[in-house]
Amino acid sequence: MQKYKVSFGDKEIASAVELFGSPLWIYDFGVIEKRIWDLRFFGIIRYAQKASPNINLLSKMREIGIDVDAVSAGEIIRALRAGFSPNSIRYTADVFDHDALALVKEHSISVNIGSPDMLFQLHEAGINVPLAIRVNPGFGHGHSNKVNTGGELSKHGIWRGELETVAKKAAELGFTVECLHMHIGSGSDYIHLSQVVSAMENAIGCIAALVPDLKIISVGGGLPISYKRGEYHNIDLEKYYDIWDSARKRVSNNIGHYLQLEVEPGRYLTAESGILVAEIRAVKKMGGKLFYLIDAGFTDLVRPAFYGAYHHISVIHRGGNETNEEADVIVAGPLCESSDVFTQEEGGIVASRRLPLAAVGDLLVIHDAGAYGSAMSSNYNSRLLAPEILWEKGNPVQIRKRQTFEQLLSNEICDE
Repeated sequence: MQKYKVSFGDKEIASAVELFGSPLWIYDFGVIEKRIWDLRFFGIIRYAQKASPNINLLSKMREIGIDVDAVSAGEIIRALRAGFSPNSIRYTADVFDHDALALVKEHSISVNIGSPDMLFQLHEAGINVPLAIRVNPGFGHGHSNKVNTGGELSKHGIWRGELETVAKKAAELGFTVECLHMHIGSGSDYIHLSQVVSAMENAIGCIAALVPDLKIISVGGGLPISYKRGEYHNIDLEKYYDIWDSARKRVSNNIGHYLQLEVEPGRYLTAESGILVAEIRAVKKMGGKLFYLIDAGFTDLVRPAFYGAYHHISVIHRGGNETNEEADVIVAGPLCESSDVFTQEEGGIVASRRLPLAAVGDLLVIHDAGAYGSAMSSNYNSRLLAPEILWEKGNPVQIRKRQTFEQLLSNEICDE
């Protein structure tokens, strides 16, 4: 699978830091557009906005015909603010909170139900919107246990043994089920794909008579990208589509009407589009280990601390101290946490990375951070959220300002 590169380089990154400070997120929408084009085979491309939900990115995706998934009330609001029509938004969750239920009712937004109770809560609230049913087929998969979304230990979806009961109840309550959805985790491969396809065919066969208005098979997301340089995932998207399309045709023939295929990418669209750039604020040795301490932490990019995820790291020298010398380096952040390390592996194992020798003031770039980067940022340690920049037509355009200390404290109440 081809890897796409951002259109800005070290010089442009350094210039952006001069303008907006560090740490700083920078995105190239051109990369996102190319990844969308990769999936042109599918009838519906529904972006899982949780990967990167800035309304500027959402708006640009909407302009080229992408639908959107929302997993919270806030994501519904984001999608509406970005200009998506309610009928192009689907709410996917395993529960309703009161805000989400109210927005679904107000805007007549379709719902992908992941728990039987959601069906009853819709009915009790007097809401009748088109439904998708998310099926847990009894098995899962993922590059980490934390992204495995199938099987008995996963909270997601309607358990396969309850599917017929839920479909029957939906019919009794007068709901239209238009989509069956199955997603078992992030990092698809052909072995697990064949299992998912078979499980989907069996699920539709089980409830076909109860869902006569079924028109969409959602294959979920989980498409991989390559985070390590020189290592490329061998997923063939045309082959991936053909396997699903063959199943779609078989199911369509069996139930007697045409079904569309829907894909739900998140990371696949946005990961390669974004970087996190930070400034090196300390260089020090701890025994025989060399550390670069930067002004970004897991409050900015949590994936290494949370999943042991790998991100390629590069250095931009500033101040005329450029060198070709390298060393084994541990890259860590400023947080008061031992897990605030960017060069760690799953299980919290701290590892070194071969990097150019650098000094305080040089920049460190964490690549392929456009998915589950800024989206998972937090104010832990009372850290400010970093600004986001969109690289457009050779210029950096700010799409989120750096949070201020006043904004950080604005919702806290103190009696003086």
